Amino acid sequence: MATKDLSVWKAEDCALVLIDYQNEMFEVIRSETSADMVELNVRLLAKSAKAFGMPIVLSTVGVGYGFNGPTLPAVLSELEGIDPIDRSSMNAFEDASFSQAVEATGRKRLIIAGLHTEICLTFASVAALKEGYDVLYVTDAVGGRSEVAHRTAIERLAHAGAVPTTALAVTTELFRDWAGPLAAPALDVIYWYFTEAPKLTELVGVAEAEKKAAAAHGAQ
Repeated sequence: MATKDLSVWKAEDCALVLIDYQNEMFEVIRSETSADMVELNVRLLAKSAKAFGMPIVLSTVGVGYGFNGPTLPAVLSELEGIDPIDRSSMNAFEDASFSQAVEATGRKRLIIAGLHTEICLTFASVAALKEGYDVLYVTDAVGGRSEVAHRTAIERLAHAGAVPTTALAVTTELFRDWAGPLAAPALDVIYWYFTEAPKLTELVGVAEAEKKAAAAHGAQ
């Protein structure tokens, strides 16, 4: 299709897949994006998918077996009406309920984020590629147990044929045009992010004019 030829990702082609955003995984992130920013960025992905009408598949690992707790409440709060699929396998695609849920979206382009980068994100992504899906993985909405684990996983995914991106880039790529039909819902999401990101870090640039516009937008 044209979007594949152009390497442009459109909301109508995509599903969002979120894997294992559980407290135990957040506690041991030691890679370049802090746990707080990973949480914010995955919330941005969820808000964007909801705003653009994209299907979302949510999964956890080991809850039913007592190994891990449920999806982090802040993340789950963005996913009302979506039930997590709990699994035993660290490769989500080895779980029939998960793979069937992904197939049921009817989308062949998957935007995937998961913890940890080197395990649950990587295993699911390489399996999805083998199954014929296109995969976009979100490098700042994930984290590894160490910097080397995270960076090695990022390289493995790229070598396997998945495409790296970042959370805000996902939002902007999916709507792309300020005169387009997705601009209004995109602006709601982006201004929310411009309000929240400066509270956590100075490493994400938000201009003073953007902060003022976000504050004004929120006051409406």
